[in-house]
Amino acid sequence: MRPLLHTLAGLAVAAMAGVLPARAEPDRYDQVERGRYLAIVGDCTACHAGSGIAPGMPGYGSRGFAGGRPIETPFGQIRAANITPDRETGIGTWTAEDFYRALHEGHAADGTRLYPAFPYTYYTKVTREDSDAIFAFLQSLEAVQNPVDRNTLPFPFSIRLLMKGWNLLFFRPGAFEPVIGRSAEWNRGAYLVEGLGHCGACHTPKNMLGGDKTSQALGGGELQGWFAPSLTTDNRTGIGGWSVEEIVEYLRTGHNVHGAASGPMAEVVEYSTMLMTEADLRAIATYLKQPREEPATAAAPAPLPAGNAQMQVGAAIYMDGCRACHGPDGKGVAGLFPALANSPAVQQAGPETLLRVVMQGSKPATTAAVPTAASMPAFGWRLTDDQAAAVTTYIRNSWGNAAPAVTASQAQSMRDRLAQNPN
Repeated sequence: MRPLLHTLAGLAVAAMAGVLPARAEPDRYDQVERGRYLAIVGDCTACHAGSGIAPGMPGYGSRGFAGGRPIETPFGQIRAANITPDRETGIGTWTAEDFYRALHEGHAADGTRLYPAFPYTYYTKVTREDSDAIFAFLQSLEAVQNPVDRNTLPFPFSIRLLMKGWNLLFFRPGAFEPVIGRSAEWNRGAYLVEGLGHCGACHTPKNMLGGDKTSQALGGGELQGWFAPSLTTDNRTGIGGWSVEEIVEYLRTGHNVHGAASGPMAEVVEYSTMLMTEADLRAIATYLKQPREEPATAAAPAPLPAGNAQMQVGAAIYMDGCRACHGPDGKGVAGLFPALANSPAVQQAGPETLLRVVMQGSKPATTAAVPTAASMPAFGWRLTDDQAAAVTTYIRNSWGNAAPAVTASQAQSMRDRLAQNPN
């Protein structure tokens, strides 16, 4: 009887192996765990998670990769793919070679051309070893059946064949090549920033066709109603005044003496950088302080004079509604309210982030190190477009700041945008 039971049990296990989701075999455990970490570094969850799903939340797991989240582009919305191993709606039929080709060339397993909302223009630098590890991790997840409509862009952008021409213009495939003469730490940082971490996908300005302005790499640009700030070493608009330690602190906690991460960057911190190793954070900081190339620094504009009519209106609004937290001198309160004086964040070429925060308010990143950061209340309900433009202009041109004035039409555009899409 016992041999028969053993035989039946073996047959049952064999049968179940054909229907249960894949799991990491013992000799693949290290690869899967490495892939899990690399998926965090690549910030996969930021796009591929369902709405409101983040690492550490109940129900995260495979749902963090089941897709469906709408991603805003200048050409319309596109929904992130299901990358769990579901054979019908995910990538369960893909091979490691298929996955590497998607990262390296921007092609799906069936040859379909992908849109650069999936940042293959950066992921092309990911090594085959890292690609295989990420794929092994994704294949170890529970399969989630979640059909996603991947063709939501309007005509003519819905014609994927157009990506062939776009790639010829703006895409150069190729794995990362270490720079001889640079330290291992610097090269690791370059690999993360230029490749897996795809920092330029947000922080490099785009041309009218959505391609990177490579001559302005990491120089900052408008993105989804925010202005992703410059990551160059410019002291006025970039991180030239930040130390390596301050960059690491910002990426680990979402906060430092210079400011707090909010909007899309808050998600980057919460989903990715706060979960990264100290060594990788330092590598990123080391690279950013000594970049491969630096775009030309634009001459700083002269600040608007205090006697300017818009500045006078803005000063009155600031003293009435902003001074209590940020101080009459714009220096804020260390560890609580960000300083506005000599602030790169408010001196960016575009005023989108400052306008948005003033009108909509802001909730900064929440991390283990800073679990209860102070939020910024919304003032859009009490300010007209002219007033919102005046106070942001005042902030951008006071206490050592200098930046172009904000117009009422820019404030109106932001208000309209927030009414249509507050996220």
